Amino acid sequence: MDISALSQRFHINAERVQDGKFPVFCDRVKGKRVLLVSDEVTKRFALPLLTSLQECGVNASLFTLPEEEPVADEATVARVMEAGKDYDYLLAVGSGTLNDLCKRSGFLLHKESGVYATAPSMDGYTSGVTPLIEKGFKITRDAQTASDVLMDFSVLKAAPSIMIGAGVGDILAKYCCLTDWRISRDLKGEKYNEEAASLMYNAVRACDESLPALFTGKDEGVEKLMEALLISGYAMVIAGSSRPASGAEHHMSHFLEMDFLKRGKRIPLHGIKVGLGTAVSLYLYHTLERRRDFKGKEIVLKEAEGLPESEFVLSTLKRLGCPTRFSELDVSPETVRTMFFEAYKIRDRFTILTLYNEEGLMKDTADELMEKFY
Repeated sequence: MDISALSQRFHINAERVQDGKFPVFCDRVKGKRVLLVSDEVTKRFALPLLTSLQECGVNASLFTLPEEEPVADEATVARVMEAGKDYDYLLAVGSGTLNDLCKRSGFLLHKESGVYATAPSMDGYTSGVTPLIEKGFKITRDAQTASDVLMDFSVLKAAPSIMIGAGVGDILAKYCCLTDWRISRDLKGEKYNEEAASLMYNAVRACDESLPALFTGKDEGVEKLMEALLISGYAMVIAGSSRPASGAEHHMSHFLEMDFLKRGKRIPLHGIKVGLGTAVSLYLYHTLERRRDFKGKEIVLKEAEGLPESEFVLSTLKRLGCPTRFSELDVSPETVRTMFFEAYKIRDRFTILTLYNEEGLMKDTADELMEKFY
């Protein structure tokens, strides 16, 4: 698993800072008009980066969204597109939302885009798709694959612990979504990409094994986490969809996100919601054996062998300062209960959540889930 070789394969410059500069990126964009896109929080990273690029002779400017937490929706994409229409390159300064906004805007404007990563908090840095809110619904749209991912590990390691925890939650989710993909292959005949799945699984294992280093603040922990997040994006590109990186746990996260939007509430970090959804999915897999029989049950049980326990995910999230129950997210018990029955409808993908609902198992399981996870 060579991250450099993968980056070269997909023509992505995954570059680490050198003496405060990004020389490869500077050479790539010289002669182009580059727009840095930040929000009010990441502006403090954008300003020194802007100076650094200008000192290298790059024609760069800064556009700052006035919100501290912008939303990746149609209106905000339109604002970024308007700001970037006279530029050749859009460089997000941030993580999830800003990266999504620049990737989608670059796709629609037919312009290159990239990202200066400020936190190892999500796995969309190198993917070719982006989740957007459209008319109140979470929709996955095509996006401009990043040409450059710029990384200063002194910045990434200094990210708030909860953001690092969100990145870990997004990576540990791959245990579940890869299993979801396999049971869909086995029971529904869905196309399965062995290369993408193997690449993703190896990255998850490497990240898992480096958790002790992450907990103790060692460089290796954040580096392995960031590597896994980048590889997740590459796996999605290989598969041609988000299937290697998104399953029932992401559908639960999307369901909750739409609820927060409807109520006009602050949306918790993606990886936090995904981490909790991962714990739920693991519990559903591990308790399936005591549920009533259905066609294909033994196949699912076989695919679930070796999955970690939900307690492992919850304890990991807790050590990184993340919520471990849905009740900590300012969401009602009624919404969470509804999520168990409705979230699988968000995507046309077969997952463990789909199985429990289609086989009528959820009505006898929801109370357990509420007691354990709410």
